[in-house]
Formats: sequence, C-alpha cells, structure tokens
Amino acid sequence: MHPAESESIPHDQASKLRQLMRYSSPGRRATRLVSIMSGKGGVGKTNIAVNLAIAMAARQRRVLLLDMDVGLANADVLLGVDVRWNWSHVIRGERQIRDVIVPTPGGVDLLAGGSAMTGLTDLSEFERHRLLRDVESLCNAYDLMVLDCGAGISRGVVSFGLAADIVVVVATPEPTSLTDAYAMIKILSRQEADRTLALVVNQAASRSEAEFVFDRVAGVAARFLGVPLVNLGYVLQDEAVGLAVRQRRPLLLGQPRSAAAACVLAVARRLAREHEPPEAEPGFLRRVANLFL
Repeated sequence: MHPAESESIPHDQASKLRQLMRYSSPGRRATRLVSIMSGKGGVGKTNIAVNLAIAMAARQRRVLLLDMDVGLANADVLLGVDVRWNWSHVIRGERQIRDVIVPTPGGVDLLAGGSAMTGLTDLSEFERHRLLRDVESLCNAYDLMVLDCGAGISRGVVSFGLAADIVVVVATPEPTSLTDAYAMIKILSRQEADRTLALVVNQAASRSEAEFVFDRVAGVAARFLGVPLVNLGYVLQDEAVGLAVRQRRPLLLGQPRSAAAACVLAVARRLAREHEPPEAEPGFLRRVANLFL
C-alpha cells in the first residue's frame, strides 16, 4: 500500500475493510481464487481460463469466471453467450454485481468484462470499497473464482495476480512467450505472499516439447529467483481449438474428444490436487482487500 493511499482511508472505512477480511461463514470451505495470466497476448490464455473453469465445474465446484482482461474482454465470445451488462456497469453503480453475472454452457457463471471499461486499478476510494463489498458478497455462492487477467506485466495486470491463491502463467514454446512469461514470474516472485506459481505450456507440438519448455523456465526461475514452479501440464497444438473458437463453443463442449480437450482435463486434475481449499481459510478476502488498496 502506498503511503498516500493509506492516509486517504478514514478510520471508519478501514474498520469496515478489516471486517470484510474476516471470513463470514465459519465451517464451510473458503472461496479460492485462481488467476490465469500471460506475459504476452496471443498465447491462448482466455481459452485456457474458459475451459479450465468448465472442467472445474464438472468436478462439482461452483465456479465463477471473472473476465478482468480490461479492454480486450472476450470470454463471453468463447463461451457463446451474449451479455447485456459487464464490470463497467457495476463500477458505475448502474447494476448490482449479482445482476451482471450470467450462466453459461458448462455450468460456469460469468462476470463479463467490457471493451471500453475503466481500468479496475484506477478506481476512486468510494468505487474500490463498493467493489470490494460486492465481491465479498459472492464468496458464499462459489467455491472457486477464476480470473482471466489481461496479458502483459503492467501494474494493473499484475495486481490481480497478487490477489490470487494460485497464479497460472500460460506460455507457448515460442522464445518471446517464454521471455515474457519469465518476466511475469519474476515480478510476481518479488511480492511476499503465500501463493503458488504454476505454468501451463499451451500449443505444444508434443509432450516432450512441453516438458522441455517447463524444465527450462522452472530451472531459470529456481536458479535466479529461488522460486519453485508447479507444473500444471500442457495443451497440445490442435485444430479443434480453432474450430471451437469459430463455433463460439468452448473446446470441452464442442470438441470434447480432441487431444487438446484431454490435455485441459489433465490440467484441471492437477489444479484440483494442487489447490484443494482448506476449511474456512480467510486468505481470499485479505488478498482482495490488498488488491484494491
């Protein structure tokens, strides 16, 4: 938190924030937050986010997908749904957050982004507090929230990753993608927090190529950053992915027997094992509070 920001929060507002950070429903599993990020665009990040959300919902999880890709939001397109309202309407106070959430194929709820919405990290104090309250109100409704964050390493993008329990960085075998993925991991590793950093290799030509890519990135991260990376797996290069996009139908629903779909399901299994939530752990609200402050 920047000093100027901390001084601008009145005592009563800070007290309310502390109350929000306490988990409101003892005895149930805490809502967990997974951020899907990439160092550069064009690596299939949103496709991974959408289909991972569907795969987790199939594992009897109540899942909310939040499209935080400010300016280039397109999760609704990949899901094949038309949305009337999005984040921008919530920020402006025109709609309540529950009114903006829409059901989608695959049993996932979606909170859509907007192509012209204001950056979520440039909100006024009033808007931040209201949005924090709105997000907190959803915790009892979902087991898992998946954030499809924007590409790149800007402060606004990285801040969303800092709120997550686990950050999944998506990269392809291309050298530029790997360089940018490492830059993302480096920035996230500088922040002291109890979170897991994981890597998914997308558009891999083969399993051996994916393993080579992971070993290379993980080795550099361990050597120079002292950061362990979790290998969540890979998704093979597959024409079925492009076909699903053109059909506006998620890969797992439109092309469920494809090689890429099988890979996504394998990633979801690893994610479930890696990230099974403990009972009533308050980390989500604490991280969201830090995000908006």
